Amino acid sequence: MKLIRSRLGVRLFLSFLVVILLGMAVLFLTTVFTLPRAYQSHLLFMEEQVGSGMMGQGQGQGMGMGRGQGNGQGGGMMGDFYRNFQASFNESLWVAAGVATLAAVGASLLISRSIVAPLREMMNASQRIAEGRYEERVQVTSADELGQLAARFNQMAAQLEQVESMRRQLIGDVAHELRTPLTAIKGSMEGLIDGVLPAEDETYEQIHREADRLNRLVDDLQELSRVESGAYPLDIHSVDASALVGTVLKRLGFQFDEKGVTLTSSLPPSPLRIRADEDRIVQVLTNLVGNALHYTPAGGSVTVSIQPMNDMVQFAVRDTGIGIPAAHLPRIFDRFYRVDKSRSRARGGSGIGLTIAKRLVEAHGGQLWVESDGEGKGSTFFFTLPLTK
Repeated sequence: MKLIRSRLGVRLFLSFLVVILLGMAVLFLTTVFTLPRAYQSHLLFMEEQVGSGMMGQGQGQGMGMGRGQGNGQGGGMMGDFYRNFQASFNESLWVAAGVATLAAVGASLLISRSIVAPLREMMNASQRIAEGRYEERVQVTSADELGQLAARFNQMAAQLEQVESMRRQLIGDVAHELRTPLTAIKGSMEGLIDGVLPAEDETYEQIHREADRLNRLVDDLQELSRVESGAYPLDIHSVDASALVGTVLKRLGFQFDEKGVTLTSSLPPSPLRIRADEDRIVQVLTNLVGNALHYTPAGGSVTVSIQPMNDMVQFAVRDTGIGIPAAHLPRIFDRFYRVDKSRSRARGGSGIGLTIAKRLVEAHGGQLWVESDGEGKGSTFFFTLPLTK
């Protein structure tokens, strides 16, 4: 019983065998109850066709035999004939049943193996994946449900492999990002201890800047963890989209004036109310507008606009900055991904602000994407949020 419960192939084989035996039992019982009546009916028809006295006598015997068979009795030549016929029929029936059983058992074994084999392959592959071998795949040999299951299994394995690759990359990126400010702090402290660096305000300010950068990175990592896991509250209510843009423009206006970059807005004449968490969307806009300022040289411009689109409101942050090459557009929202392969933080933040912004927009039921005509041609970040119903 334990073997039956633990082996799918055995259960499939036994289920086929039960169907075979049930069919044989039904066939046998059907012939037992229907053969006498069918024999009597055909015999009467033959007697009517012949119509001779001899057959008339045979008809009486046949009817008597039929009644006798119906009562479990029989006699005479026709009774012997019927018993011999029934015996030959049963013999042929048993031979046919035996041959059919052998054929059915063989077919059941082949079918069971054809079903169990791909399942066993997926089981073994899943065990290897559980051991960390994420490159494992199973062969798709059919287009039926088992083939579709194998295809979905391969898709799952590919996603797990991608997640593992991203995890390893994240660990490396975090280590790199932490090492940069820590190395600077350690070097400055060693210089102070050895007397190489003067104990002046400038030296301490440099150490403080590096420590502040390290603190911001840790805060961003913590924020990213909360956002990606959904462990943060959203106070969603009706908000005026234009008011959000105005808040961000006032907050960053001084920085734009200081760098010499023009900051403008294009807002609709009538208010557009959206369903959003005001603080979170201001955070998204601040990140996008701040990035636009950072990558737009002096003399350039940044424009923030909003417009309705069906049941959504589309925000756009358009700049005339350095642009984004087409090859980098699909990965611009990845953690720590930077177009600048030098990975210098002198020209950027922690590298996860866009990742956080994308997750926040998606948590509101919207989408965030970027478009750029190429390097040196500026870029535009779009995101959508649902209108208040």
